[in-house]
Amino acid sequence: MVSRFHDFQVDPDDPRAPSQAEWDAMDAQARARVVDSLPSDFPLAGPPEGEPHFDAKVDARDVLRRFFRRAGRRIYVANEIPIYYPGERMFACDLIAVLDVEDRVRERWAVSAEGKGIDFAMEIHYSGSKDKDYVRNAAWFARLGIREYFLFDRRRLSLRGQRLPAEGNVYRPILPQAGRYTSEVLGLDVALEGSRLRFFHSLAALPDATELIGRLEDLLTGALARADEEARRAEEEARRAEEETRRAEEETRRAEDAERQVAALQAELERLKGR
Repeated sequence: MVSRFHDFQVDPDDPRAPSQAEWDAMDAQARARVVDSLPSDFPLAGPPEGEPHFDAKVDARDVLRRFFRRAGRRIYVANEIPIYYPGERMFACDLIAVLDVEDRVRERWAVSAEGKGIDFAMEIHYSGSKDKDYVRNAAWFARLGIREYFLFDRRRLSLRGQRLPAEGNVYRPILPQAGRYTSEVLGLDVALEGSRLRFFHSLAALPDATELIGRLEDLLTGALARADEEARRAEEEARRAEEETRRAEEETRRAEDAERQVAALQAELERLKGR
């Protein structure tokens, strides 16, 4: 049966995924075509907010990816990937996480095609519209069913966490404990450490790239020092072994000389006795 929506077209000025009813009515070929036609760039994105904003979101993504991959958890983490909920306008968050999905490279997140919406969203506010991040997005993300929404104000160094209750579509604040906000989605605590956004597993902070490099450099320095010490010891052992060999050879030579002297004396004694 040919889909009634096989000719669905994406509006380039307002890119949206088809409604769930339209998606359900499509065949596999039509769905693939629609997903491929959803833009993977950001025609609605605002201007860049500079290095403090960029570094904060990329560092957070890399820290989480590294942790979850080492832990073997199936979690997709990304920065500013276009997100398409059925019939909704496209949007992108500074950081998202989706549980129990394949961790692979994507150009977009189409909810109908992926089979689920995102579970965790974070916006890092620096110089853009505070009303958009704190008011409009909070109401919108709650309506979409995004379970947790965190806000990090990079300029003012403040952090806020919100979570949807089991029943309801209005966020409730996550109350911090000793300055840390627990994310049930990530299974981690989130906190500020100076001007940095940090994630904690139990009591330990997840290391960022700079810290990992520092640790690896320290390990390398230690390994080189140990290698130098082992090489020195090996040289010393070789020198000792060489000295022992030289001494053994000298002892052998002396023994041989003594044996020759004894033989000569015995021969001379026999000669004299014979006379």
